[in-house]
Amino acid sequence: MRQRMNYGFLQLLLGALGLVAFLVGVTGVLFHVFLAPVAARESVPVVVQIPPNASTVDIAVVLDDHDLIRNQTAFRLYARFTGLDARLQAGEYEISPGLSTPEIIDFLVQGRTRLIRFTIPEGLNLDQITVLLVESGLVDQETFARLLGEIAASHPLGYELPTGGFSLEGYLFPDTYLISPGTGEKEIIMCMLSRFEEEIERLDLAARARERGMTLHEAVTLASLIEREARVPEERRVISGVLHNRLRLGMLLQVDATVIYALGDYAREVVLYADLKVDSPYNTYRYPGLPPAPIASPGRESLLAAVEPEEHDYLYYVAKPDGSHAFSRTLAEHNENKRRYLP
Repeated sequence: MRQRMNYGFLQLLLGALGLVAFLVGVTGVLFHVFLAPVAARESVPVVVQIPPNASTVDIAVVLDDHDLIRNQTAFRLYARFTGLDARLQAGEYEISPGLSTPEIIDFLVQGRTRLIRFTIPEGLNLDQITVLLVESGLVDQETFARLLGEIAASHPLGYELPTGGFSLEGYLFPDTYLISPGTGEKEIIMCMLSRFEEEIERLDLAARARERGMTLHEAVTLASLIEREARVPEERRVISGVLHNRLRLGMLLQVDATVIYALGDYAREVVLYADLKVDSPYNTYRYPGLPPAPIASPGRESLLAAVEPEEHDYLYYVAKPDGSHAFSRTLAEHNENKRRYLP
């Protein structure tokens, strides 16, 4: 009797296992047919726009129209039975056809919208940054320029900076940024300012500037000169040392990059003697000390060089044809270097 019961239980167990195996097999087939990716994993991503307040049905149609899912009904059912249908987010997405339906749903739940990458190179001034962003289709020129002035007037940075006619020149940090489509001009400006503040805090630049007897604004201004003058990264601290030495001795800085900034001819490579006559506080051939504000956006290494100059007794430098500089201690040495390296 017990043996017959055990045998019956064994038959029941085997039947249940068989049913489970069958269901697993069917599920695998259904996954392959309805939920699997429509293309290879390395397929080129497709940009899709999920409108606000779109229903699961609407989203399924959009994805199907872009050949990203195999079956609209399977998409809707999977989203419903996993409880994710109410969590799908609107936005512009870059989705690979190599993702399965569950992976796409996870993508939409997390709101991993398409991001736009743009890079601000070191050494650009506000005019050049504006042109770059306008040509990239990220900002409207008039709106961007207006907001630069308005934000500067509100003194958004938590440091002691000039109060009269303060500009954001030098304070939009050069870096690579990722933004969502539709990000406004103000958000882009504030993002770059925030990045500047992060770098200033990381370098403890305000405190290092005070140790050198400088304000933060003076340090950023000096860093902008270094950024524009140093073509070879290893020379940043050497050039900084030259400028510090000249400031200490009360000599004119005589930095060509400041003359170019005063002229507004930013593509100019050579400064002529006639250019040195331009009457501008940015002309360091005519006016002593640092210019009133930065002439470009300095990067991290130039900011650091401004407060950590190399200690030496050089007072002059002249550019060589390869972009590096010849440094000298006396005017006679400097004149000899000019004869040697300048055309």
